[in-house]
This record gives sequence, structure tokens and C-alpha cells, in this order.
Amino acid sequence: MSDGPQQGAAPVGGAMARDRAALLAAALPHAAFDGWPIAFEQAIADCAFDAGHAELVFPNGAADLVGYFWQSMDGALADRLAACLRDGMGISERVGIGLREYIALLAPHREAVRRAMAFQALPHNAAGAARALYGTVDTIWRAVGDTSTDFNFYTKRLTLAAVVAATLTHWLAQQPTGDDAADAAAIGAFIDRRLVDVLRVEKLKAQARGLAARLPDPLRLLGQIGGLRGGFAGPGPGRGRPG
Repeated sequence: MSDGPQQGAAPVGGAMARDRAALLAAALPHAAFDGWPIAFEQAIADCAFDAGHAELVFPNGAADLVGYFWQSMDGALADRLAACLRDGMGISERVGIGLREYIALLAPHREAVRRAMAFQALPHNAAGAARALYGTVDTIWRAVGDTSTDFNFYTKRLTLAAVVAATLTHWLAQQPTGDDAADAAAIGAFIDRRLVDVLRVEKLKAQARGLAARLPDPLRLLGQIGGLRGGFAGPGPGRGRPG
């Protein structure tokens, strides 16, 4: 951008957001074909940024650009869910809608998503991949109204993370048919099956926790057994023990 900040001047506030969005928009068409590192370099040229300014916007280069891509998708997802979720919907229905809307947002960028996942599968990008996945599941849980603050906060996100990862992998493995409605129905059916499996496991876990709560404390039970043994008089003289 010819009117952007000069080299060495750190963009702040709205200028930073504007420059990040500009680089992402310029990179997306290239990322689908050339991968994100090359797309980042091409986006810098397309936006007429110098290298120094681009480094201020995304200090870690393509890794930060990919992270920003996922963040932008999460932001758009939060807006969509705020508009479409209604009172009276169950949690599983809300989560299912969240996953469907997420795939719908990613659909125009299918190959860029594939390249992003391949890029973040590299060992040195693992932390970024984990942050991106957490960001998505946290966005969905907050949008559906989750208010947990205890251990459930983490278990819910770990459980949904597995569903999100499986959904993305399955979606990318399928060839588009050209019928958007049919493709959406197919991925929706996959999401429903995954959520049913998760709910079944969670129900079994809850039943197991309830059963465990009704069982006696094993340490206390052992202590009681030990006490009984201590109170027993073993065989003494005249009871089968040599005197």
C-alpha cells in the first residue's frame, strides 16, 4: 500500500488490523496453489509493503499469517452463531450448527485450508496448530453458551477439539460433487455421527463417575480389613500352632 506506514514505523490499532487483513486477502488466492510461505511473499508485493513493514505486521511471517487466517475464521464464526443460535436449542444442536457453519465459512478457501493444515503439521509449527484448534473450539463453546469454569471447561474443549479435527480431515478427504447442498448435507451427517459418539462416551463416563461415587473408598476399605485382621487372634498354642 503506497499510503501505508514507512519502514520502521510500527502500525497500531486500526492500522495494524487493516494491514493484516490486506495481507491475508492478498495471500489467500496464492495460498491455494503455492502454499502459505510463498503466498506471504507474494502478498507483500501485491500490497506494496516493504519487507520491514511486513515483519512488523507479522513478525513470524507465514506462521503468523496462517494463525491470523484461523483467527479471522473464528471471528466470522462467532458473528454467524450470534445471529443464528436461538433460545431453546439443546447444546448438541448448537454445537452441531457451530461445526456446520464453520465448514461453510471455510468452503470457499478449501485448498488454502488444506495448505494451512499441511503447513501447521510441520513440527516447528505444532504450537501454532494447537493454538488455532483451541481458538476454534473455544469460539464454538462460548457461542453456544458454555459457562463452565471448573475441570469441565478443559474436558469439553478437548472433546470438541477431536471432533473439529476429525471433521476437517473428513471434509478435505471428500471430493466436492458440485452440488453444494448435497455436500453440506454429507458433512452435516458426518458431524451428527461424531457428536452422537461423543455424547455416548460422555454418558458412559458420567455413569461410571456415578457408580464410582457409590462404591466404598478402597483405602478406607483396606484400612477396615487391616483392622479386622489385627483384631483376629491367630492360632496359638493348642490351636494348631506348635507351642
